[in-house]
Amino acid sequence: MRVHIGGDHAAYELQLALVTHLQESGHEVTNHGPHHFDSEDDYPVAVLRAAQAVSEDPDSRGVVLGGSGNGEQMAANKVPGVRAALCWTAELAQLAREHNDAQVVSIGGRFTATEEAKEIVDMFLATDFSAAPRHARRLEMVTQFEKTGTLPPEE
Repeated sequence: MRVHIGGDHAAYELQLALVTHLQESGHEVTNHGPHHFDSEDDYPVAVLRAAQAVSEDPDSRGVVLGGSGNGEQMAANKVPGVRAALCWTAELAQLAREHNDAQVVSIGGRFTATEEAKEIVDMFLATDFSAAPRHARRLEMVTQFEKTGTLPPEE
């Protein structure tokens, strides 16, 4: 699978470990940076590039990383059509894929050990969207709101 990854200094070492892990697992990885440690770098630079690449390639997935993963998730979710989920366990990653068809996983490097991050990413990449009618219906509501700004009808 093609995987786009991007982050910042707070998760730089984790990002390097995940790039190696993903490549060794047979994935085609594009590292959007950072490409060297800089304690003053800005996460949107690499994260938005990774999320944009995922939006342009529906068969790919993304991994974004930062200190907490919060800002990175928020930035990725600003890219039209991208659904990014902040995950701190493999189970959350599985649910993000099965229920929400998330294409990008966000991980907080200051709160997630390397081995756990590998498990999260592996689960995220291995899990398919369930396409259950209730989940598909909900995603369509969000997609329509994103496209038109129209709220779903109240029940």
